[in-house]
Amino acid sequence: IELSVEEAWVRTAVGERVAATAEFDEATERVTFRLVGTVAAGEHELHCRFRGVLNDKLRGFYRSTFRDHEGVERTIATTQFESTNARRAFPCWDEPDAKATFAVTLVVDDELFALSCGPEVERTPTGDGRVRIRFADTMVMSTYLLAFIVGPLEATEPVDVNGTPLRIVHPLGQGHLTSFALEAGAFSLRYFEEYFGIAYPGDKLDLVAVPDFAFGAMENLGCVTFREVLLLIDPATATQPELQRAADVIAHEIAHMWFGDLVTMAWWEGLWLKEAFATFMEMKATDAFRPDWKRWVDFGLMKTAAYDTDALASTRPIEFEVVSPADAEGMYDILTYEKGAAIVRMLEQYLGEEAFRAGVHRYLSRHAYANTQTTDLWDALEEATGQPVRALADTWIFQGGFPLVDASTGADRTSLELRQEHFRYAGGGDGRWHVPVIVDVVRGGRREGLRTLLDAETTTIDLGGAADAVVVNAGGHGFFRVHYDDAGRRALTTRAQDLLAPIERYALVDDAWAALLAGRTDAAAVLALCRELADDDDLSVWQRIAGVLGGLARFVQGDDLARLRSVVVDLAGPALDVVGHEAAADDDDRRRELRATLFGLAGTLGRDPAVLRRAERLLDDPAADPALLAAAVNVTAAVGDVGQWETHLRRADTAATPQDARRYLYALADFGDAACMDRTLRRCRDGDVKTQDAPFVIARAIANRERATEVWAFVAANWDVLCERFPSNSISRMVSTVTTITDPALADAVTTFLTAHPVAQGARSVEQTLEKLGVHVAVAGRAGPSLRSALA
Repeated sequence: IELSVEEAWVRTAVGERVAATAEFDEATERVTFRLVGTVAAGEHELHCRFRGVLNDKLRGFYRSTFRDHEGVERTIATTQFESTNARRAFPCWDEPDAKATFAVTLVVDDELFALSCGPEVERTPTGDGRVRIRFADTMVMSTYLLAFIVGPLEATEPVDVNGTPLRIVHPLGQGHLTSFALEAGAFSLRYFEEYFGIAYPGDKLDLVAVPDFAFGAMENLGCVTFREVLLLIDPATATQPELQRAADVIAHEIAHMWFGDLVTMAWWEGLWLKEAFATFMEMKATDAFRPDWKRWVDFGLMKTAAYDTDALASTRPIEFEVVSPADAEGMYDILTYEKGAAIVRMLEQYLGEEAFRAGVHRYLSRHAYANTQTTDLWDALEEATGQPVRALADTWIFQGGFPLVDASTGADRTSLELRQEHFRYAGGGDGRWHVPVIVDVVRGGRREGLRTLLDAETTTIDLGGAADAVVVNAGGHGFFRVHYDDAGRRALTTRAQDLLAPIERYALVDDAWAALLAGRTDAAAVLALCRELADDDDLSVWQRIAGVLGGLARFVQGDDLARLRSVVVDLAGPALDVVGHEAAADDDDRRRELRATLFGLAGTLGRDPAVLRRAERLLDDPAADPALLAAAVNVTAAVGDVGQWETHLRRADTAATPQDARRYLYALADFGDAACMDRTLRRCRDGDVKTQDAPFVIARAIANRERATEVWAFVAANWDVLCERFPSNSISRMVSTVTTITDPALADAVTTFLTAHPVAQGARSVEQTLEKLGVHVAVAGRAGPSLRSALA
């Protein structure tokens, strides 16, 4: 904790001062104050003087640094208190249900910028070159939402949003990169006030770019902190995914002002109440902000990652018991965020958007400034909709996993039988869910919708006549996978572009890959499906095809890999011809990104010589389309030599924007040259790469198939150093990519090491990673022959 209490006393209700001593228990992170004397029962004030450390761990009250335009290193003092790190800055009841009003006063050098959750209300010079700044008291809130920041910072002129001043606070000289964040922030604030029907609960809203930050962002009331890459953006050079990610996270954090700040979970097992809802609301806000981005289609990629973890025996319920701070830290995972948001979306679509919204308003209004449990939300939704929400939702929140819905039509295609079973990659499960299923019946090219609640193992639906085809999970809102009988699948895949929406075509590919991992189909069938859908024109569908092709490539070596590379070029090349090799003036963002996805696939996996040559030219083209340029950064790294590595490093160090710096920095992990990889890893270990980024660069390096063995040897040899230097919440993420390993001997070495070196913050995540590693090794063993045969 690194706090020492130097003096403590109690001021009694009658004004008497009673001294106290402080005793620390490091194991439980508690301090006990013992009075030197007695006081009567009643309300009294506890006072203490304490001393702490401005640490470099990116938690509590910590130090962040950056270099200004003259190359001088500057220091910022900032905070990150969620989940249990306010206690590292000051003694407190550091639990979410211990809400309080916070009064903050900072004494700082008068040339520095200071801010906290409330607006500045008083500034008094101290006469020694410093100034005492008092901020307005906060609303009643939890300790983890408090923030205070001091440093060489600047703020944009405030934008008035329904009476709330909104600013971007940033390191000196970065104001020219704030326009997009201001626009996205103002839109989200207006959107949520209207959606929730409740005014923003703070007095002002500052979005603060912090140079060193362990998370993506943090929803401190009125003083929201972010990684620089999410706030400081040049829209002219950023890619669509970079802009979308920024808009998403800005919306996510602003949504927390209601879900999390105004209404807070009573204890950490209810973390999903704020994080899943904020993730769901970020989708709604970003989709309204930029409808052309088709955010709900893109949500399929996030659901895929959630499915991938939830199909494991080591998955967990969205809500489960939390005892220790390490348990609380372990809740910040894909099941809380992405799966939780998917369940919320499924509920919204089942109940109806307006009825659901009415329930959310009821929940927030009833519990404003208070703490809640999951049942409070179910009560509000049931009252607003008249539907048995609790019976349905509890099956998704309080048990892990998800169902596979098997869909089969009779010979006359007039009925549909649905059967649910617990889907797992390996072994069986006994889970049963209340599954809201939307079915579209296709007749004569038209679709007619049906709804049913599959709350038993099986049900049969009358289709009202013979159907040409049946789409199960129409719209893609349900959190379940679908298996069609052969006839049903053929009816869809042969006319996928005509019959299915992009998210439904995406699901065909995604479900096929999951079936391969579970041993329900073979690699040849999956590759055949990719070929069948290769004329698709949707970005999300091609992103999933690219991911599947990359996964298949892990299963083959040598000549077989060369043949697969040729298949990749044969698929991506014609699609790239259709979309066009050059960006056109009327291209929307998704078309530009589709072009870049196909270009990158043909280059990094396909090794198409024409693409490789063009990628080199793009790096030196100042007028290059940002999406193609970002793809070229990765393509040139995948085949680059030492000279190219030096170029990437130089561009990372001298980049004009955080996005450019990140592209080149992370791509250093893609070089296949052994010397290049060694230099990349050493820079991460030795402090040349910021600790907010280094674990993720190493994670990407582990996924480098040419250098995975050497990278893992480096990680194992330097484990203690890496665990000491990097933020504690990043270690499980650093090793998460060992799942890309398919070599049995290397997989055994990884498993043995991580079993002997447990990760305290993220133990369950590492357990899931190792199970997933075992799944992939097993699949490689059985899928390889089928794939080699298909490639012959």
